Amino acid sequence: MSTPIRASSILPGRREEIELHTADGLRLVGDLARPADREPVATLVCLHPLPTHGGMMDSHIFRKAAWRLPALADLAVLRFNTRGTSSVRGTSEGAFDNAVGERYDVAAAIEYAEFHELPDIWLLGWSFGTDLTLKHGCDPAVTGAILLSPPLRYSTAEDLARWAGAGKPLTALVPEFDDYLRPDEARERFGAVPQAEVVGVPGAKHLWVGDAETVLDEIVRRVNPAVPVPLPTTWDGPMETGDVSAYADRTVAAFADRPVPRPETGTD
Repeated sequence: MSTPIRASSILPGRREEIELHTADGLRLVGDLARPADREPVATLVCLHPLPTHGGMMDSHIFRKAAWRLPALADLAVLRFNTRGTSSVRGTSEGAFDNAVGERYDVAAAIEYAEFHELPDIWLLGWSFGTDLTLKHGCDPAVTGAILLSPPLRYSTAEDLARWAGAGKPLTALVPEFDDYLRPDEARERFGAVPQAEVVGVPGAKHLWVGDAETVLDEIVRRVNPAVPVPLPTTWDGPMETGDVSAYADRTVAAFADRPVPRPETGTD
């Protein structure tokens, strides 16, 4: 009997808590989800939104990716908290560093995926995580990147030029009503990267509330194009239910009404 896949649905997979160790001596907490009974065909390394505004490894798109995509799309999903960030999984050591020290966090995640022979590594950045991707993620081990709601706040022209020169696939999913960067401006600014694909998403906002399924479909379309999309909305088989109540105040309201730090001063 088919059961609807809901926000709290956890489909079958092999899941383990992991730790990342940075070159500057910090321990970061995370987890890794893989298909239950086969090897993954590709890997998502998730870089979360701004931790000073509620972003963390369990921000709702990443949580749903980890709970669904190993079963629906044969993907491995690696999530972690950047330095100083907390979630139910725990708190990573260190302190938020305005996308500077976080370069070590990105490197540690890529190194973990590479060392554990996870295939076809893609970076999946969201908001602040897109800046980390652009600034620090153009690594030889990385196949490409997908950017959700990129604000281009910390990223520089030099960062975009590095991706342009590497020729790696780069897709930006940009909400029609984004708070920071909307599709037309995004197309202009990403014009510096010839291979960049900018996809405007009608009706969507920065937090993708109500649009998670659209985002997951677009991710799978690029990372494992052999999987038909849209992805199923029901599941035949065992399914667990996760507790999402701990995040209700962090996935919607936490971003909205506080100043967003700028790289120059850390405040508006």
